[in-house]
Amino acid sequence: MKKSLITVVCCVVLIGGGLWLVLKQSDQPAKNLEGIPASVQETRTPVPSEKVIDYGKLRDKSDKSLTELMEERKAPYGIEKGVDMVVKPDESIKVGQETVQMQEIIDEVRLKRGEILEIDLVTGARQVKPDEYGIHVVQPGENIWDIHFELLKDYYDNKGILLSQRVDEPDSLGFSSGVGKILKFSEDMVYIYNLKERKLETNLDLIYPLGKIVVYNMGHIFALLDRINYTDVQRIVFDGKTLWLPAER
Repeated sequence: MKKSLITVVCCVVLIGGGLWLVLKQSDQPAKNLEGIPASVQETRTPVPSEKVIDYGKLRDKSDKSLTELMEERKAPYGIEKGVDMVVKPDESIKVGQETVQMQEIIDEVRLKRGEILEIDLVTGARQVKPDEYGIHVVQPGENIWDIHFELLKDYYDNKGILLSQRVDEPDSLGFSSGVGKILKFSEDMVYIYNLKERKLETNLDLIYPLGKIVVYNMGHIFALLDRINYTDVQRIVFDGKTLWLPAER
């Protein structure tokens, strides 16, 4: 009788302890493989309407305040047509029917570059530098080389330097021009983002209207361009990975 009573008591204790552990674990937020609480990762805060940069309104010039805002943001970089929008990390872009948070694109870029994403586990907010990003909406028939060239041409136009349409072509011996070297190097400084599939891509093949964008980190691109003295552009050396600029005279 005593043995049976002891056995029953032990079973009750074990069952109670197991139930307590289950309830205790259920109180903890679920985590993914990286140890980030799922509740943090899945939280999506609605974007206020004033934080959405609408490409359609810019293209049609139907929103005067938005047009003026973009002109104001482009001015410090000395460009007008090279990019369609200059966007901040806490804003979203709308192209056609697609609206994407800029932070989502930035996270994709940083992961591709092998950078670590720092996340506030309480708020779920990404810890990023307050960079600005230039957005070019890809049109049918465009290629990445021409898109880069138009940005470069726009930049130098505002400096009073007119680039011919052939300045990026190799010379008679097949050697790349200085402008061609800049464009080739810049291919690794920009990213192509598929709006419909929400992912980065490596080329512009099979494009469709308003389907892809080219993303520039404005600080990185223009820090490079501002260091180049155009009178020495032919002395630039590009070894396939590094762009070597002539020493200042």
